[in-house]
Amino acid sequence: MKCRYPKKPVNGLALIMAFATLILMPGIIQAQSNKVVIAYVGGFRGLIKNVDQIDVKKLTHIDYAFVDIKNNRAWLHREATDTVNFRSLVALKKQNSALKILISIGGWSWSGRFSDAMLSDTSRHGFATSAVAIIGKFNLDGIDIDWEYPARKGLEGNIYRPEDEQNYTLMFKELRRQLDSLQQRTHKTYLLTTAVGAFKGFVSHTEMGKVQQYVDYINLMTYDYSAGKAAIHHTALYASKAYHGHNNADDAVDLFVAAGVPVNKLVMGIAFYGRSAILVDDAKGLGDSISTRAKGYGYTIIKDSILNLPGFNVYRDHHAKADYIYNSTTKQFFSFDDEWSVKKKVKYVKSKEMAGVMFWEYADDPKGYLLNAIDKSINKVSYKTP
Repeated sequence: MKCRYPKKPVNGLALIMAFATLILMPGIIQAQSNKVVIAYVGGFRGLIKNVDQIDVKKLTHIDYAFVDIKNNRAWLHREATDTVNFRSLVALKKQNSALKILISIGGWSWSGRFSDAMLSDTSRHGFATSAVAIIGKFNLDGIDIDWEYPARKGLEGNIYRPEDEQNYTLMFKELRRQLDSLQQRTHKTYLLTTAVGAFKGFVSHTEMGKVQQYVDYINLMTYDYSAGKAAIHHTALYASKAYHGHNNADDAVDLFVAAGVPVNKLVMGIAFYGRSAILVDDAKGLGDSISTRAKGYGYTIIKDSILNLPGFNVYRDHHAKADYIYNSTTKQFFSFDDEWSVKKKVKYVKSKEMAGVMFWEYADDPKGYLLNAIDKSINKVSYKTP
């Protein structure tokens, strides 16, 4: 093929200077390496397996899940293994000195005692003191709160009360105060973040516009949307046209911004696991009725095993920006994030100028398929016109 342009000698110095000028011109080219990539790493089962295989160069933060609550205090439920896990995670900083390690308190199974712990000034003070003591003792970088949920039911048996709405805010105020006090003593900056239910009921039972002034990031749990009797996406970016009236990430972002949260504090959630169900006999797929729930799997198993089984086909919902699997013979349905949907979420995060992404949980994709997709997308250079 002939060159359509006249051939001229290339001035190497001029070319370098021109490229440097392009990079420095505002609005022309912008790298996205400032986005956070937060991994929830589970220690609630005991010792974390294969810690040395965590790809920390592609992460900015690790949230250790979870620290429990006992007698209104942050409590290491499995202190022997928690202690080992903390040391192992901190050691990862040898590979990535900018990595931040936080404790995440609560979670779905251990949120039942938050309400009591936040009921008075005295109990909130004691809770904050105990949480700050843990990160001080193990040389960690901050605290993440995963209260599921303030002022509304979460797991069966959880205590919740109307006062949680205000006490949720006061909890962060006290935590921030004590973290700032620790910072004055150690001259180290400490982070305060929270994982939140990414749906209207969470926003309506909290004061997120007040909470945001105390926290660095708000991690939107934009997954597990599939509870109900219909086969829907559990982690869709947008609303699907195949069904109506269900949650999605885009709506969640709008809800929190409307509540007074700056969009640059919001972190998009990505699911490293899939939800599964068996549909009714006459079902054709997405939006149809569920007969029974089935076992879900992490993405590595979905990609390497499930998709290699006969009859398990991937379907793409272009409106929701979400893929799903349906086997018309066995009637098994899977909803999950894959490389394609992850790239769409990262693109959304960058376009909205959100803080970045987080995911639950690292162990569900040990081969790193989705983390690789995040890394490639989030560090991709974007070209913008002035």
